[in-house]
Amino acid sequence: MSSKQGGKAKPLKQPKADKKEYDENDLANLQKKKEEEKALKDLRAKAQQKGSFGGSGLKKSGKK
Repeated sequence: MSSKQGGKAKPLKQPKADKKEYDENDLANLQKKKEEEKALKDLRAKAQQKGSFGGSGLKKSGKK
């Protein structure tokens, strides 16, 4: 019964993965993916600046 047994156990270290060698097709796909993510990020930022769609606010029901 050692005093170091309590608490969360540290995970074992994973061996570092070898660097992958990419050919032209892989590099082209990675570049295309980065450009698409950047475009999506820009569109999201632009959409957040505009605010809500419609601009009419909350719809109220006809009941009183």
